[in-house]
Amino acid sequence: MRHEILIVDGYNMIGNWPELNKLKKEDHLKDARDRLLDILSEYKKYEPDLRMILVFDAMYVPGIKENFERFDIEIVYTQEEQTADSYIEALAEELNLPLNQVTVATSDQAEQWTVFSRGALRVSAYELYRQLKRTHQEIKSDAKHYDVSNRRNSPWSRQQMMMLEKIRDNINQKK
Repeated sequence: MRHEILIVDGYNMIGNWPELNKLKKEDHLKDARDRLLDILSEYKKYEPDLRMILVFDAMYVPGIKENFERFDIEIVYTQEEQTADSYIEALAEELNLPLNQVTVATSDQAEQWTVFSRGALRVSAYELYRQLKRTHQEIKSDAKHYDVSNRRNSPWSRQQMMMLEKIRDNINQKK
């Protein structure tokens, strides 16, 4: 069985997704990055076998070269002189092994052609945005069947359920 790997060009998504682009234009880039991570983490919960790598370049955050994991998503800030594009292209080539299926999410056509020539699949920012929206609707639809707050004799309030959900997410994050 092939391992699915999704590499996401973070600033490309921020520049192309309406909600995130609005935050960026209002000079709330950190909020846009955090919101992108929230959206991707919800999708990751629905696709637990997917390895997801979110890449930001140092263009907007100079001086940071950092790799860490949050919400089961690998987050990479490239070196100051390294672009996200060059990092993603090299990573896609490195990870594109017979047992891996690498997909790169970006709307940068030059980057799409480069990763495609190295054997990776590509998906545009808009296509990923639509896929995540569909998944969000599926999650909401599935959750209706399990929403205990709508049950008459439920011992849990909506607020308590939200607290339990946060505890569950924190436990999953520590794994």
